[in-house]
Amino acid sequence: MNICVFLSAADLDERYTRPAREFGELLGKAGHTLVWGGSDTGLMKVVADGAHGAGGRLLGVSVEFLANKARPGTDEMIVAADLAERKKLLLEKADAVVIMVGGTGTLDEATEILELKKHGRTEKPVVLLNTAGFYDGLAEQFRRMEEEGFLPRPLAELVFVAEEPAGALAYLEERLAAR
Repeated sequence: MNICVFLSAADLDERYTRPAREFGELLGKAGHTLVWGGSDTGLMKVVADGAHGAGGRLLGVSVEFLANKARPGTDEMIVAADLAERKKLLLEKADAVVIMVGGTGTLDEATEILELKKHGRTEKPVVLLNTAGFYDGLAEQFRRMEEEGFLPRPLAELVFVAEEPAGALAYLEERLAAR
């Protein structure tokens, strides 16, 4: 299974790096491929190190203006012309998506896949990994959107909120096995 991870390239403290490393390790041990932004910095490096160290395959999708930060020795690296193409390629290459902690770029990627699901343009499973309560506010906002009629589909069909990496991967494996 190709699992796309949206997350930050920033260097963050252990409360964020531990779950990123753990998810990468779980992904690698299960024989899955990590599809990610291709960076060799911050949390992107941490999750890739975990996946690669546990035997997982790495498929990076970088972008021209960040190519100098791309991870060397990746199994496959694609360099997109711009962020829009990068996002498109990440989603095309993935069987499922995990949204980890990140900034505006991560939110942009997250809302893109959720909008596609909302309109029935994809049925790929999506997990919001709520590390250290990082996405508590966003999860609450999603619930409010559902309650007030802004979502044409039940929230549970759009995204699964997981508190720990093992729960995120278990959900994805279960969903993809049922297909």
